[in-house]
Amino acid sequence: MPFFLLSLLAQVALVVHIIKTGRNTIWIWVIIFLPLAGILAYLLVEVLPELLGSRTGRKMSRSVARAVNPDKELKQASANYAITDTVDNSLKLAAELLNKGNASEAKTLYERCLRGPYLTDPYILFGLARAQFALDEYQQAVDTLDKLIATNPDFKNADAHLLYARALEQAGHDVLALHEYETLHGYYPGPEASFRYAELCQKTGKLALAQQLFGEIVTRAATAGRHYNSQYKTWIQQSKARMEG
Repeated sequence: MPFFLLSLLAQVALVVHIIKTGRNTIWIWVIIFLPLAGILAYLLVEVLPELLGSRTGRKMSRSVARAVNPDKELKQASANYAITDTVDNSLKLAAELLNKGNASEAKTLYERCLRGPYLTDPYILFGLARAQFALDEYQQAVDTLDKLIATNPDFKNADAHLLYARALEQAGHDVLALHEYETLHGYYPGPEASFRYAELCQKTGKLALAQQLFGEIVTRAATAGRHYNSQYKTWIQQSKARMEG
């Protein structure tokens, strides 16, 4: 396609965008009389800041930043912790360490934070349980989450609930894990909890229920949008494989 035609299409698209979003109409004349410079200026001044301010834009920006400098956040968290050993800085560093696969050091930091007014803090206990699970300390993770539930009965967190079910399963408490997965199946966003529930059903001989659950995941994916299927591609594909196998 000739450059002139591409430029014309871009001009038309941006003029429509200006009118629809109620921006200053001076941009229309800038884009018309200075095609290349005007298009670039409008994108940089008006569109890009708005995109970066949106949830999708912020996510995209973080992804690009991580790709360019994957250890930036860890280094920053380490530097802040070295300057001031506060609970907040410790937790940020622990989270970064856990994300980087250093569960052992993360666990130590979480344990150090569980003191004084933070002794039963649900987010610290959840972080500690995540570190314990990553270290294959499944029963310890169950005990930590039991403490979280006992001391914070109003705390609701779907990811913490899923971790609890997984820790119960890995610790050999299949009956208790099935109960937790069944509850998660009713409200957990996305198919991961349902998939893990189906797998445990299959492992414990509940084959008909397992196939039903795998089928529900595949059926939901067939009627969901592209974003859902892209986001949960792994669970959907594995569910199809389990049904076929």
